[in-house]
Amino acid sequence: MIKVGLILGIAEACRTDELVNLTVDDIEDVGSSLIVKIPNTKTKIPRIFVVTNVGNMLELFRKYLFLRPPHVKHKRLFLYYKAGKCSSQPVGKNTGKIPSVVASYLKLPDVACYTGHCLRRSSATLLADAGVDITTIKRHAGWKSTTVAEGYVENSIENKTKIANQVLVGTTTSPITKTVNVSESNIPSNINFENCTNVTFNLNVNK
Repeated sequence: MIKVGLILGIAEACRTDELVNLTVDDIEDVGSSLIVKIPNTKTKIPRIFVVTNVGNMLELFRKYLFLRPPHVKHKRLFLYYKAGKCSSQPVGKNTGKIPSVVASYLKLPDVACYTGHCLRRSSATLLADAGVDITTIKRHAGWKSTTVAEGYVENSIENKTKIANQVLVGTTTSPITKTVNVSESNIPSNINFENCTNVTFNLNVNK
């Protein structure tokens, strides 16, 4: 239950109540991914997100769903899990304790500080670190305020690192194009590349 809650919570920056209220009808397994709908949100804007099979995430979800007892009368997704079995009792506000349980497992300090909101913050922070624009972050988390999204971009360590390199080292993110013409008479025995990131090779063969 903890693993599935962590996956869904971070995948769509879920609030605790959004996780609590998720039902089996809100999730569609289409084989290669899960399509998850959050119909009731704080901003009254329904959200839809996709979970792909990175790190066997889909298998974890299916395994958890398979353990659902057939006699459960409600459709709430999260059920109490213990000793390899799920009970029919739905998980309520304790869903918000998922981050603290994970922090305890990882032996992080001050585990009590990891509240349910950590899932939402982690999701937005990961997006900001990936370099996405503010509009995408707003749409992802369902925020109406640009100020909130800007805070994650400004506080992104990856973003600050890029800025530091641009200021102190003078590096740039602008693409550099290098064209090399090779014929049958001058084919090199080897080509070495060092300290390269985000490299794209375009090979054009003319006969």
